[in-house]
Amino acid sequence: MKLAVVVPGGVDRSGEVRVVPALLALLKRLASRHEVHVFALRQEPQDDQWWLCGARVHNVAGVRMAVAQWRAVAAIAREHRRGRFALVQSVWSGAAGATAVAAARWLKLPSAVHVAGGELQALPDIGYGGRLSWRGRLHEACVLRAADALTAASRPILDQLAALGREGRRLPLGVDLNIWPPQPPRRRQAGEPLRLLQVASLNRVKDPGCLLRAVARVPGAELDLVGEDTLGGQMQALAEALGLGARVRFHGFKTQAALQPFLARAHLHVITSRHEAGPLAVLEAAVQGVPSIGTAVGHLAEWSPQAALTVAPGDVPGLAALLQRLQADEALRLTLAQEAQRRAVMEDADHCHQAFEQLYAELLGW
Repeated sequence: MKLAVVVPGGVDRSGEVRVVPALLALLKRLASRHEVHVFALRQEPQDDQWWLCGARVHNVAGVRMAVAQWRAVAAIAREHRRGRFALVQSVWSGAAGATAVAAARWLKLPSAVHVAGGELQALPDIGYGGRLSWRGRLHEACVLRAADALTAASRPILDQLAALGREGRRLPLGVDLNIWPPQPPRRRQAGEPLRLLQVASLNRVKDPGCLLRAVARVPGAELDLVGEDTLGGQMQALAEALGLGARVRFHGFKTQAALQPFLARAHLHVITSRHEAGPLAVLEAAVQGVPSIGTAVGHLAEWSPQAALTVAPGDVPGLAALLQRLQADEALRLTLAQEAQRRAVMEDADHCHQAFEQLYAELLGW
């Protein structure tokens, strides 16, 4: 079977930076059975092609995203003439979803859209979300109606789809256990500081300021933040203003291999995002034996209270109380870790691949 997969990016030729690990895990598994062509919208500034995880990546450039979209539709059609595609899959809705459904309609093929980001969100105070404007709402409505199948990583996103009158299928993008072998949860030793970890870019959606303010209320807790800084040092300045000093360390972006030692020493992974479709970081932490707590988004909202503990987004006192609770209750922390790991391992990258294969079989009437 020949598959066209449309993505906004996440498939850098390095395989290390500017990539989405769960996407690479899926492509690797699909390419082991099928001929996979990935059409990336402006991953690089110039048109080019390269191999990644057994798939052929077609980078489609454009001065504006709309130009790249129409050029990608034409590129899919050209490749279709060389050898017929069975269907078109988009990972993310938005521009990638619109490209996928347009190409599928033109070529009379089935299409599937995986809602993986903020396409259904509207957070005007930080200028985030695909539904901020009437144009964005109309754009997403057209994509969602045109797709033959809709999937999403977590129940909250499916609930958002249902509120818009569309039915979706829960399909988490899982962890590659060959890269992240499960590790047993580690007991925190008496007198050891509570080591916290956040793996996320420093941006307004992830709301790291909420985490810093909560940590300031929890004496004896230490925090490592791993992720690209898009806020120009604002969070580092906030940490200093809060008097956190040596208790907080900023490490910048880390590759998957470089990230694992941080999880090896962490006791809790903390999410403070105002929106998440997943995230994969929760699953990676879980397979490494580290439970996640934080805001009620994505997998955390699904897992609470058996495998995670949550508060409302922006709730600094509530988050501080959770941290203090787990600082004092090691048995609870280990219980959360064990259940989170069970769930993450059950829905790993192999499970994700099998679910996509089943979806494709249904779309194609096999």
